[in-house]
Amino acid sequence: MPDIDLGSHTIQSHGFKVAKVHKHDWLILLLLVVIEAILLIIEPFHRFVGEDMMTDMKYPLKGNTVPFWAVPMIAIVFPFVIFLVFYFTRKDVYDFHHAILGLLFAVLLTAVITDAIKDAVGRPRPDFFWRCFPNGKGDFDPLKKDVICHGDKAVIKEGYKSFPSGHSSWSFAGLSFLSWYLAGKIRAFDRRGHVAKLCIILFPFLLAALVAISRVDDYWHHWQDVFTGALIGSIIASFCYLQFFPYPNDTNGWAPHSFFQMMEERNRGHSSAQRVNSFHLQNSEVGASFMGRNSGVESTESSSHEHDTTPVLDAMETGRKY
Repeated sequence: MPDIDLGSHTIQSHGFKVAKVHKHDWLILLLLVVIEAILLIIEPFHRFVGEDMMTDMKYPLKGNTVPFWAVPMIAIVFPFVIFLVFYFTRKDVYDFHHAILGLLFAVLLTAVITDAIKDAVGRPRPDFFWRCFPNGKGDFDPLKKDVICHGDKAVIKEGYKSFPSGHSSWSFAGLSFLSWYLAGKIRAFDRRGHVAKLCIILFPFLLAALVAISRVDDYWHHWQDVFTGALIGSIIASFCYLQFFPYPNDTNGWAPHSFFQMMEERNRGHSSAQRVNSFHLQNSEVGASFMGRNSGVESTESSSHEHDTTPVLDAMETGRKY
């Protein structure tokens, strides 16, 4: 494992760099928001509803135990707060950025898939009768035998969006991602037998399940709608988490892939710099040794010139004065 330098990769120091690398991912997120807005506007498919089919659609029209505005709070804001806690603890912008990006992708991909299926299927809700006939008097086409609704158009439109459950898919997408994230951070599968860690990672699943159950209790969804929504959200969250993070039971499961890639690149850079410095040092030593040997030769030659007495002896032998 590379050397871990926590606390040195903050939003201020590395935030822009990390976001720039993933700029295309953020653009795709914006595109998903636009697609989701379009899916919410268009009219869903109006499935045929005969008089004999109304037996299972006469449940009372109730309000929402979990309001629509509370779903993003549960699926996005709550996990975001947990991510913030880990960021302020570890000061790792790589972990924080990828957790946010993965969470948003999980929720938005789930939302697009869920609402696309809703509009295509057009399954009536369990309370469809009272949405269609607020006065309690059914009205059906004499020829086609299909319903002729007299209720509010917006309420009727929402009545054709039973399958799958949006509350369930959103909740399971955000909270399943959070469970994966917590499992990696607390090392839930480190083989040390701390079963209490499972309580932490299962709590988000319990919260998502309670949201899903409330949709059946409020008669807004059939159980198949809730089950399918939970399945879609859980699967998409798993794919999105593993796109950015290792498996929680992995040795490096506590941090995103990019963190270790960054550390590996930095260590390679340090190794390359050390090799270059070592090469320069060896060259310097060779040069110094070479210069030393040359200096030795030159000093020997100059010394021999300075102390050579051969010309004097030759002059004395020939009788010349020196």
